[in-house]
Amino acid sequence: MSLSTRYTPQEIESKWYQHWLERRYFHSEPDDREPFTVVIPPPNVTGVLHMGHMLNNTIQDILIRKARLDGKNACWIPGTDHASIATEAKVVQQLRAQGIRKTDIGREAFLQHAFEWKDKYGGIILDQLKRLGASCDWERTRFTMEDSLSEAVIRVFVDLYGKKRIYRDWRITNWDPEAKTVLSNEEVIYSEENAQLFHLRYALEGDASQGIVIATQRPETIMADVAVAVHPDDERFQHLIGKNVLIPLIDRAIPIIADTYVDREFGTGALKITPAHDQNDYEIGQRFKLPVIDILTEDGKLNEKARILIGEDRFVARKKIRKLLEESGHLIKLEDYRTKIGRSERTSAVVEPRLTLQWFVDMKKFAHSALEAVRSGEVKFYPEHFWNMYNSWLNEDNVRDWCISRQLWWGQRIPAWYLATERMGEENHIFVADTAEDALAQAREKTGNADLSLADLRQEEDVVDTWFSSWLWPISVFDGFKTQEELKYYYPTSILVTGWDIMFFWVARMIMSGYEWAPELIPDVVKEKGAMPFRGVYFTGMVRDNLRRKMSKSLGNSPDALALLDNYGADGVRFGMLSSAAAGNDIIFDAPIGKDGVLNESKLCEQGRNFCNKMWNALRLIKSWEVTDKAVDGETEQVNQLAATWMEHKLNQTLAQVEVMFTEYRLSEALMTLYKFIWDDFCAWYLEMIKPAYEAPIDRQTLEQSIALFERMMTLLHPFMPFVTEEIWHQLRERPTGDDCVISTYLKAAAFDAVFIEKIERAKGLVTGVREIRNNNGLKQKELLKVFAQETPSSRELLVMEGLLPMVVKMASLEFLQITSAEISNGVAFLVGNEKFYVELEQAIDVEEERKRLQKELEYYQGFVKSVQNKLSNEKFVSGAPAEVVNKEKQKLADGEMKMKNLAEELGKLG
Repeated sequence: MSLSTRYTPQEIESKWYQHWLERRYFHSEPDDREPFTVVIPPPNVTGVLHMGHMLNNTIQDILIRKARLDGKNACWIPGTDHASIATEAKVVQQLRAQGIRKTDIGREAFLQHAFEWKDKYGGIILDQLKRLGASCDWERTRFTMEDSLSEAVIRVFVDLYGKKRIYRDWRITNWDPEAKTVLSNEEVIYSEENAQLFHLRYALEGDASQGIVIATQRPETIMADVAVAVHPDDERFQHLIGKNVLIPLIDRAIPIIADTYVDREFGTGALKITPAHDQNDYEIGQRFKLPVIDILTEDGKLNEKARILIGEDRFVARKKIRKLLEESGHLIKLEDYRTKIGRSERTSAVVEPRLTLQWFVDMKKFAHSALEAVRSGEVKFYPEHFWNMYNSWLNEDNVRDWCISRQLWWGQRIPAWYLATERMGEENHIFVADTAEDALAQAREKTGNADLSLADLRQEEDVVDTWFSSWLWPISVFDGFKTQEELKYYYPTSILVTGWDIMFFWVARMIMSGYEWAPELIPDVVKEKGAMPFRGVYFTGMVRDNLRRKMSKSLGNSPDALALLDNYGADGVRFGMLSSAAAGNDIIFDAPIGKDGVLNESKLCEQGRNFCNKMWNALRLIKSWEVTDKAVDGETEQVNQLAATWMEHKLNQTLAQVEVMFTEYRLSEALMTLYKFIWDDFCAWYLEMIKPAYEAPIDRQTLEQSIALFERMMTLLHPFMPFVTEEIWHQLRERPTGDDCVISTYLKAAAFDAVFIEKIERAKGLVTGVREIRNNNGLKQKELLKVFAQETPSSRELLVMEGLLPMVVKMASLEFLQITSAEISNGVAFLVGNEKFYVELEQAIDVEEERKRLQKELEYYQGFVKSVQNKLSNEKFVSGAPAEVVNKEKQKLADGEMKMKNLAEELGKLG
């Protein structure tokens, strides 16, 4: 069957993915092999595939496919996160479109709608990951709100409460008025925005001719003021301390107090104190035992305590109160300025500081264990510099308790019960238990009332933070809190791949949970292997556009992931993503806007698609050759044998480099090393070396060697580009069922001769030099040229290598190549390393053009030598770099100086 002229990923990808699934190659069960375990960072059930997902999951797939080829028991567990805030918002929106409010139907009915929504839409992103080639164990797919994982959350909550590491308290928290829930500090994104300072005059009680001017960004909260603070050493206000002023518009009297927190240089030097709506004000209020007046509803509107503008949205109220302040004469001036505004990560609503009663985890002990895990090296970071960020967040000066309660229905409901007779927020009894029945038993015991029933208890309305379920992920996906059989085999997992932006949300917390519960669940495993949830963390960078902006739908700078897959195929996209994705570094992903306004074009992905076609054309070339069992002539045999030997050494050299790169998670470098080897060494050189003359056959031994080499390359490349490699693997020869590239064996590097490889590189440089002169002088390919090598011991050693001389003659289309000690008067000189060669030309040499060429080359090496000299003159580099690196630079300098000398001599001969 003839092969198509171009590789067609659309047909091939679906065929092989289905084949892999049918053969259950991705499924894992515990056995005698070494496990290699990866747990997916669970995408939100509301999510669809975007560039960050594609990068992250491509990297995970590379690692899991490589482990599978290494003979390990590769287990990549997929799953989704229930995403409390985002999912509830989706379901509320859906119900609203039907004229239904969630409060009208109640909690149970709402949850039924939410699960129906999840069943319909929640698996979309997982299906899209299959298109990318993700070789997850889909039979093990988990969901953070399925029964088993929810039971783990409840168990952990009860356990921590019993250890007095979970508590309930009133705090100023970050409130999202759109989602109507509290947020953790990490869920608030701060950025600089334009704002205005309102300078307002508060008249002195009893003497309107006197007063004090304060500056505020939020005039709509003045009705919640309980004091005005000044610095105790500020002479401007000494006479006012202890007196009262009147709040504009409502004329409520509040005291003037002195506190060193006040910045005398900011605004007017006087600060309004609003404890219910500002964290710092709350702390000042606590010191002075001031009242707390909350004037905002949960959705950000003014309530009855505001006394004016009741029911108005906070931002509408700001506009209206400005007019009222102007009319009353209290607004002295407006001042434009830039300030940091906190917005909800999920809804983008401006976050409101609000005094609420919440549940918290005491993080101090947790933080210590998480820091020590990385500091000790039990958990390794790739790249290592992320330790600095991790340490700064978790050290005792910065770590803050984790607010884990959310005012939502979608999520694991907090397992706390109260007496129904006690008012909400003023409870004297709390019963935390796994079940309502256990809570009732506690209530009867603690109250001494044996007649209490379940009807006498009221369960906490809030759910736990979504991250409180996902921090258990490396344990809970194996149902480790119920049965430890699989956990003993797969734990600790091998590597976590994630973005550094969730280092605190997720990575640190998983490490905390691992050290907290693994020793209790699997003590023997922990003693042998450690309690860490994973041995390493590979941090990916952010995917950014050409302007270095993070790609997002809101900015309109993110390509359509599915359109990219349609246009370039999964292998092309994987190549494009990874080719510029060094660990931890941001990825600058080119994606110009297409004609339809959709960002679905990419030169990086096009390079990947071209690579697929390059290999496909190499396959077509090999398949097109006729084969003979007859012996070939001596020179052809020498060239073919030289080519085969060179490729064997070059393959092992490449393998040795790639092995180190995998060990250090330098996956982008590994891909580009293989790309260069396959494209340049195999396709551009090796196949040309062994290519038979026009209409001549190739000998069977050389063909079989080439097919075997191609097979091995496909195994090496398979983790990066699985579809094209599987297809070529099967096109190379007939195979029995089950002989698939996906489960072949990854190669181990054998010994290689670097000196031999370097000689072939010099020969390649010789061929390239001749070809450049041929092109520069307009000489036809069929025109045989005479080439001379200036006699040196090195050139003699090179040209006596068996097969090398006929190989150069063949590839450079030469009449002959011979060594000479004479000057070639009508020859064009070129350098290969430090060796000089001449191409004899029958036509007259354009002296001026030759001078320009040599001068340009000389200037290049002058710049090159200067850069190497600068590096070697850097004492920090010379003393800090390994000796072999420094010696290599010194050799570069010597080679460069020799080339400059030879080029100067050639220029001198031209006059």
